[in-house]
Amino acid sequence: MLGSHSQWFKSQVSIGALFFFLGFQYATWGSRLPAIKENLGLDAAQVGMLLLACGLGAALSFPLVAIMMNRLGSRRVIYLSAIVLGVFLPVLAWVPNYPIAIFAMFCDGVACALLNAAMNAQGAALEVKSRQNTMSKLHATFSFGSLFAAMFSSGVMHFTANLSTHFIGALVVLLLLMIFTKGGLISEDIKASREESTWFRLPSRLTLCIGFALFFGTITEGSMNDWSALYLVENAGMSAKIAPMGIAVVSIMMVLARLFADGWRTRWGDGRVVMWGGVLAGFGLAFALLLGGAVPALTGFACVGLGMAAVTPCIYVAAAKKGPDTLTLVASMGETGLLAGPPVIGLISNVGSLVWGMGFVALSAGLVSLFATRIHWSSSKDSEPKI
Repeated sequence: MLGSHSQWFKSQVSIGALFFFLGFQYATWGSRLPAIKENLGLDAAQVGMLLLACGLGAALSFPLVAIMMNRLGSRRVIYLSAIVLGVFLPVLAWVPNYPIAIFAMFCDGVACALLNAAMNAQGAALEVKSRQNTMSKLHATFSFGSLFAAMFSSGVMHFTANLSTHFIGALVVLLLLMIFTKGGLISEDIKASREESTWFRLPSRLTLCIGFALFFGTITEGSMNDWSALYLVENAGMSAKIAPMGIAVVSIMMVLARLFADGWRTRWGDGRVVMWGGVLAGFGLAFALLLGGAVPALTGFACVGLGMAAVTPCIYVAAAKKGPDTLTLVASMGETGLLAGPPVIGLISNVGSLVWGMGFVALSAGLVSLFATRIHWSSSKDSEPKI
């Protein structure tokens, strides 16, 4: 256990700064995609390839992440990936052509995967050592980082539209955030389980259940961000000017829920929170689709934000408790779901309609609950979940 409450608080702030760091970095360059598109003279398809390069870098980085987590530990991986993510911003502002931009985005995806795995390993280690649930609050700071990036971008653009000035300023913010990590990171990661002692072993049923729970969870979360506004306009009859309310409703409910979700985890346990969260999200969205209209849609979106809020934190804790190999595999499955989900929804919508596409999102939330029932979830006082 951690020696005192002050040590626990210091570690929580340090690890929270990492989640804020990643949310801020990701939303910073995302908010300037129009300027990047204009600077490089890209069309919409080429911008899509940029985003795909980032997603592929994250999804294909599993072997590298696993090796580095095992050999270097999460603390060293954090600092190495933070350097790459920080340098990436001015590089993206200065890239001379499209191929180099593609390569830079791929590297950013790899670095994001490294930091994502390492900071979640830190969060899980903090829970085990302190015997207190805190992962949901840590994930909430990611959302706060994205929100601050949007505000920071708006403030900078009020004075100048220069991309280099904006990204160098953002780099200064990232450096300041890393100062908060000094002396607060956990020195030892959770030890690998016996199952992970041999490399290239096929994943166990438990690992696959954890991985598929995150896979369908990220499909649900990511698809809501990409398709909710279009559904409100084309199927719910809402004006395009206020259609972004769909994303806002999901995001606000998710952030608010994550601030309280650690208390729910302590009271009811991770398994119940994940299972009933998936049920709430799936049935809430399904009923909204059956009823039709803007108000039912926004209510269903709120159910998704509330129900899915604690899913990702709980699953990352379960994966981290089994060791770095399981964590990196599960994280890669989550990245794959985030990458593959929106295009699958688009394909279903083209074959049928967007209602059917959103129905698949509701089904994905239900599958999160199904896989959650296959795991006997441990508390923060235990070292490993069972099946």
